[in-house]
Amino acid sequence: MRGSIGSMLLDRLRHIGVSRIYGVPGDYNLEFLELIERTAGIEFIGTCNELNAAYAADGDARMTGIGAVLVTYGVGDLSALSAVAGAAAEGVPVVVISGMPPLHAIHSRALVHHTLADGDYDNVMACYRQFTAASTRLQPATAVVETDRVLYAVQTLQRPVYIQFPSDICYVDVDVPPPSPMSVTSDPGLLAQAAQWIVQRLAQARQPVVLVDAMVRQYGLHDRVVRLCTQHGIPYAALSTARTLLPETGPLWLGQYGGQASAPGVADYVNGADCVIGLGVRFVDSTSGYFSQDLQPGALVDIQPFSLNCDGRNLQGITAADLLDAAEQALKDTPPAYPARPVQPDHAVPASPDARPWGQAVFWQRAEAFLRPGDIVGADNGSSMVAMLHARLPAGCSLLVQPVWAAIGYSLPASLGACLAMPDRRHVLFIGDGSFQMTAQELSTLLRHRCNITIFLVNNGGYTIERMILGPQAVYNDVANWNYADLPAAMGGDMAAVLSLKANDVSTLDKALAQAEQHEGLAFIEVGFAPMDAPAGLAAMGQAVRRYDYGLETPELP
Repeated sequence: MRGSIGSMLLDRLRHIGVSRIYGVPGDYNLEFLELIERTAGIEFIGTCNELNAAYAADGDARMTGIGAVLVTYGVGDLSALSAVAGAAAEGVPVVVISGMPPLHAIHSRALVHHTLADGDYDNVMACYRQFTAASTRLQPATAVVETDRVLYAVQTLQRPVYIQFPSDICYVDVDVPPPSPMSVTSDPGLLAQAAQWIVQRLAQARQPVVLVDAMVRQYGLHDRVVRLCTQHGIPYAALSTARTLLPETGPLWLGQYGGQASAPGVADYVNGADCVIGLGVRFVDSTSGYFSQDLQPGALVDIQPFSLNCDGRNLQGITAADLLDAAEQALKDTPPAYPARPVQPDHAVPASPDARPWGQAVFWQRAEAFLRPGDIVGADNGSSMVAMLHARLPAGCSLLVQPVWAAIGYSLPASLGACLAMPDRRHVLFIGDGSFQMTAQELSTLLRHRCNITIFLVNNGGYTIERMILGPQAVYNDVANWNYADLPAAMGGDMAAVLSLKANDVSTLDKALAQAEQHEGLAFIEVGFAPMDAPAGLAAMGQAVRRYDYGLETPELP
């Protein structure tokens, strides 16, 4: 079969599950955009800039399994690159397509705009190679095979990939074979050996635990892990990068593990375990209580996407999915051997109104009670993420956070992607004023698409998380105090359909929550606090960062 290179690329994207492409028009990608407009089953979502587009694609991918972003060469590429690096750090599969100057300009080294005007067309590719699993520049002779190679990599390695698409080849006609099915299979002999190692370790264990990281999301391992734990009575805990991937209720759920930053009792159990089945575990500073994990020597059975480390031995050539299946089969006649822990309540019971003064302690208690089962909850880096990582979320919630790359401003455009990916679920976003100012433009896109989201703007007058590290009164931690509650109207929101409120005390907060509870569409609630008012845990986090980064115990430089 024959078809154009542009149509081939769109068909391949739809085949792997892409139904939305986020981005910004530019003169080198306009012909491809024209083709998208005429192609059923795939939609272009225009955003305010390329950084936000890539964040939105990241949020979409975390909900659906794949995301895509379209930029224009040079200026658009490098604008998006920080978000693409974040997707690489957190294991999020995003396809980046860059409309670039025509091939004749590249071959003649023409000095064109959006370049350094030096004839070099390889510098942007060199940047992207550092942060992607695969990259390519499409040319007619190899466009199909290169597209398939790169899209195979994004599915297999679950990290971003990068495609440069010269502007003059969109409608070049080429032979287009059907896409080949993607298949990564394990070596049968090595798989049987790996499964036996796990069976032996569990048989010897007195106190086993499963420790979950983002790999469970990346490779769709949720059901396999739940079966392993429930059928054999193995408790499980999650790093902050894996919160809500497994059910957070019932006797087997321990809680979030982060070394000394763990929920009460969780660190004692995990650190005392003699068999820790680790699923893609990486101990990053921000997920381990600044490297305070304290597993027993030799306890970790380290399952990574394509390998196993156990008792000083390593096996390659196996997949985590196959290994979990093989272990389940090998354990099928083994009864549960470990005592169940007491069942935790599904959700914290909100306290009745009291006389406590206004502050974040009251706010986060009521915010937690506001959440419903099945919500998608976004929380930006800083106060909001710390609060939500300490919260007990209702059953079926999904938590959208970025603990590893930890870019402030990520959560607003990522919530746009999540909203468009999952329009039938309610979305709730908690974001600080400093974070919001990074990517505030995408509030207009949420309004434009009539997204069903409640946004809590936590206004501390600056960067509270940084104040907790250094400079509590320093002007460098201040930000301009916008009239946040006026922004929905200023950004073109239909104020008949938008709820925009402010709360600076318990009474106004309770009224705002009651209104938001009944509202369908976008609700924007600004809540104001003193600069150093923060959720429980942020001060301790600031102290840990201060010690690690600067070797200081006090909050001020000498």
